[in-house]
Amino acid sequence: MRGVQTVSASPKSLPPLVEPAAELTKDEVARYSRHLIIPDVGMTGQKRLKNARVLVIGAGGLGSPALLYLAAAGVGTLGIVEFDEVDMSNLQRQVIHGESDIGKSKADSAKESILEINSSINVELHKIRLEPENAVELFSRYDLIVDGTDNFATRYLVNDAAVLAGKPYVWGSIYRFEGQASVFWEDAPDGRGINYRDLYPEAPPPGMVPSCAEGGVLGVLCASIGSIMVTEAIKLICGIGETLLGRLMVYDALDMTYRTIKLRRDPERQPITGLIDYEAFCGVVSEEGQAAAFGSTITARELKEMLDAGKDVAIIDVREPVEWEIVRIEGATLIPKDRILSGEALAELPQNTPIVLHCKTGIRSAEALAALKRAGFADATHLQGGIVAWASQIDPSLPVY
Repeated sequence: MRGVQTVSASPKSLPPLVEPAAELTKDEVARYSRHLIIPDVGMTGQKRLKNARVLVIGAGGLGSPALLYLAAAGVGTLGIVEFDEVDMSNLQRQVIHGESDIGKSKADSAKESILEINSSINVELHKIRLEPENAVELFSRYDLIVDGTDNFATRYLVNDAAVLAGKPYVWGSIYRFEGQASVFWEDAPDGRGINYRDLYPEAPPPGMVPSCAEGGVLGVLCASIGSIMVTEAIKLICGIGETLLGRLMVYDALDMTYRTIKLRRDPERQPITGLIDYEAFCGVVSEEGQAAAFGSTITARELKEMLDAGKDVAIIDVREPVEWEIVRIEGATLIPKDRILSGEALAELPQNTPIVLHCKTGIRSAEALAALKRAGFADATHLQGGIVAWASQIDPSLPVY
């Protein structure tokens, strides 16, 4: 995080993003009465919310509470970018979905929940993967973007597309017990423009920041950060209060602390003039990991055939101990990736037995494989798709997390 400094005096409110709608119906006055009697919102603010068009990227952990509360607040048009389906593991935190929605499109499930809360909301579904080819045009149809994504590649895409479309967006991030939130808007008035690249000029090295699927997240943390994101969206739409533009809010649920860090524009940042290949920019697997895996990757079925044939193979599980407790491949040995990367565990590895590394999905094991290749374990391989592939293709009785 390059452009960070201590918080100073808060700036003035931003102008409202949205012009007010012509009127509120009698039913709308009754529905939003608790908003209407707040002086800073009132009739005019509620009319702005009614006229607002907000695009939410993702109907997952952060998108779930964001969509529910944006709908309850009376945002007139909600767009949802979501191509995934509801999975059992989603229900621990993605409260917009229920057990009956498992296997259903997340976009459809989210729309049903939204309309149950507020049938007057217009919901526009975009069942697509956000790509450089579609992002700018899609963003241009909305007043505000709410970014509920969970990976660096899409976050950089959202940022750059928002800059090119001239749109502000609310950003949030969650991991284990910690959450972050901010507002980014390159074209903000009074020279206050700032974007995500001022906070993170470059993506962290592959494997350094585990995803929520690898590291976990406290389910209720999504509600905490998601509600902050909606609060920021309402403030932007109505032009009230002091937003998180130029500030990063960090929440630690274990300590129950909030702290705010002031952000400033990175003087070395180059203007964003177009979109790029974000998967390559972020590098989910490092170049060294990709090179090591090339020609040294085996499938779950190939590993099963080796074991059935009685071949002597050392299966090394490079996940964390908490993951080992959930599920493991019979006969495997646990040696967490960090112990391999540091060199600490190299002496524990067999010298004359073929080694097969595995993790959850194959990303961490590729990085560990590169370290083994450097250390002289030339015949080491790793399992494509990790234990998830093993459970899917070989032993369906195993739980998948």
